[in-house]
Amino acid sequence: MTTDPTLPTRFADVAALEDFMTEPTPALVADLARAPGDILVLGVGGKMGPTLARLARRADPRRRVIGVARFSKPGLREALQAHGIETIACDLLDRSAIGRLPQAPNVVFMAGHKFGATGNEPLTWAMNVLVPAHVAETFAAARIVAFSTGCVYPFVDVDGGGATEDVPPVPPSGDYAWSCVGRERMFQQASRVHGTAGRLVRLNYAIDMRYGVLHDVARKVRDGEVIDLAMGHVNVIWQGDANSIALRCLAHATAPTTPINVTGPQTVSVRWLAGEFARLLGRKAQFSGTEAPAGWINNAAAMTAAFGPPRVPLAAMIDWTADWLTRAMPSLDKPTHYEVRDGRY
Repeated sequence: MTTDPTLPTRFADVAALEDFMTEPTPALVADLARAPGDILVLGVGGKMGPTLARLARRADPRRRVIGVARFSKPGLREALQAHGIETIACDLLDRSAIGRLPQAPNVVFMAGHKFGATGNEPLTWAMNVLVPAHVAETFAAARIVAFSTGCVYPFVDVDGGGATEDVPPVPPSGDYAWSCVGRERMFQQASRVHGTAGRLVRLNYAIDMRYGVLHDVARKVRDGEVIDLAMGHVNVIWQGDANSIALRCLAHATAPTTPINVTGPQTVSVRWLAGEFARLLGRKAQFSGTEAPAGWINNAAAMTAAFGPPRVPLAAMIDWTADWLTRAMPSLDKPTHYEVRDGRY
């Protein structure tokens, strides 16, 4: 277990996990004070949205935080409201419904479509390009922090430190990655036309005990499944850190909007990671294939320069994940499919 006295040694349950993930830092509180006004979270119903909304609310309890989603998951709307977050049910594919949303001065855009993109390409492009276009036009006067992905980059040398924000977004084949480039282009175009301030958060990959690359690798080790090494290197960041940086970006918005990589500072070997989980879980890791020389690796130097290093180090995430899976605690059952190299999700 982690020996950092400022971090938990384990999480007793989901409530304890989410309480820690939504604990604001002084830096977040200070930055949000520089971005006054209501915060509208579009796509609050995803894996990260509920804790981001709670984090914003805890950082400034006097501020309205409004979560927008279809709310198809039972109980989510009520859970958010219990934490003081206002909710609006809305299908973001309905342009007129977007127009009826409140004109908040701060917008965090978290909506998108990834899994199931292959075979449903029209919906993928609609969610990842058409919806951002409508949102960018509707909230042209707001600060807009839009979640993107490191998948907009081409594969880069895994030993080269990762793609920086200066690398052109020309990803490998696949509708998902290219539609994410389209999402960025829509926010960039509206920002240039209207002077909208914002940031494009190129995330790669967020970690929670219930999902993420660490969870995927650890579960395979625990269950004796073979781990494909073709995508042999990854970046990861604690979900709480990723959410905090996204919210802080409201105070670090630029006009026109600009990208920022949000990820951990290390390039993590999947083979090494599986070995760590094998040691902690008392299992033997099983592998197939060999590591490719290139992959989706992102450089976090600009992020750490602007916001400092992530609060939660890799070692703590590994320890927490192993403990969580040892106790058979809840999983979201949403694999990241980090190992995909052909763009088909």
